[in-house]
Amino acid sequence: MTDRRTFGAALAASLLGATAPAWAQGAAYPHRPIRIVVPFAPGGGGDAVVRSIVERLGERLGTQVIIENRPGASGYIGAQVVTSAAPDGYTLLMGFDGSLVVAPHLIKAPFDTAVDFAPVTKLNDAALVIAVHPSLNAKTVKDLIEISKHRPGGLEFGSAGAGTTTHLAGELLALRSGMKAKHIPYKGGGQAVVDVASGQLPMIITVVPTLAPFIRDGRLTAIAVTGARRAAILPDVPTLAEAGVPDVDVTSWYGILAPARTPQSIVERLQKDIAAVLQLPEIRERYLKGGFEPVGNTPEEFARQIAADHTRWGRVVREADIRLE
Repeated sequence: MTDRRTFGAALAASLLGATAPAWAQGAAYPHRPIRIVVPFAPGGGGDAVVRSIVERLGERLGTQVIIENRPGASGYIGAQVVTSAAPDGYTLLMGFDGSLVVAPHLIKAPFDTAVDFAPVTKLNDAALVIAVHPSLNAKTVKDLIEISKHRPGGLEFGSAGAGTTTHLAGELLALRSGMKAKHIPYKGGGQAVVDVASGQLPMIITVVPTLAPFIRDGRLTAIAVTGARRAAILPDVPTLAEAGVPDVDVTSWYGILAPARTPQSIVERLQKDIAAVLQLPEIRERYLKGGFEPVGNTPEEFARQIAADHTRWGRVVREADIRLE
């Protein structure tokens, strides 16, 4: 399903068609603990994004909110746990763009993003940053383009894995700038960061919070960020648009989703309370210091973005002829 209108209509149906089944008509929601399934191992950036809010969210909801880490298979394992759960608001997914709108174009998914989930709200946006080892002697995108012309196969860049948003951001950069690029996939971003910081890999594209410490201490040189505006924690690093490469506005996001057919009243209650928590000064400060922009949009707004991103990344996959071995 690659047509944006069709995909969007399916998401809208997931939102607007939610009705409370008979078994959900009893005690007021919530009357027992809520679990949020996180498709990452504990301790990573994605895990921290949701773990930062659970205590305050539990206070607002009047119940305990529990994190359940279920990593693996491009986020599909965690997602499948949620699609198989009862649509009662007690099992939620902390979904991310790579699993929900990118990977399904490349790896058969055990779910249909447009049909099997009810979007609740987007937690945050995080711009990506293009960074290189200082030995590459590159300061600008123009430098990267020129260097890439003289490297067999193109300029190597690492990402958190084949089919991730960070991978496709590099492919999109190559398409729009004319840079010759060679993707080097890793099983997670940690080892890629180690390799580029040690000079074994010339370039990496990943979320700003991961690379900001390396950039600040000079172990990496930041070339540009991929968002529409500069990152608050890297104010001196230009956007790609400022660097002369338009149409590469890429941010990575995390959001909360419920199983399809979750009653709309529950979806709206969750969105209202999560958005309120994201506006708390302590939470905003924690997010912004980490390089994340808190959001908390409506279910309908989140659904529209999911549909638009699904269409966009499908187009990039086709244009770049990306295929996973």
